[in-house]
Amino acid sequence: MQIDGKKLRHYRLEHFLSQEELAERAGIHRDHLGKIEAGSWSGPSRPTTIRHLAEALEVDPHELLAADDER
Repeated sequence: MQIDGKKLRHYRLEHFLSQEELAERAGIHRDHLGKIEAGSWSGPSRPTTIRHLAEALEVDPHELLAADDER
């Protein structure tokens, strides 16, 4: 599973959050969040990371997944 960086950025901006604020709410490092949004994170996303980001953004975790992961 991989997070779609464009979707993540969209939801973050929709909630008027900086990368630092979202990273803090989700319990991940800001640099990691930046790499996900930029599309430079090539590895799979941990289910816990997806869940924490979704909870921080108040969206369903599936809303953050890349199109190939939406089934």
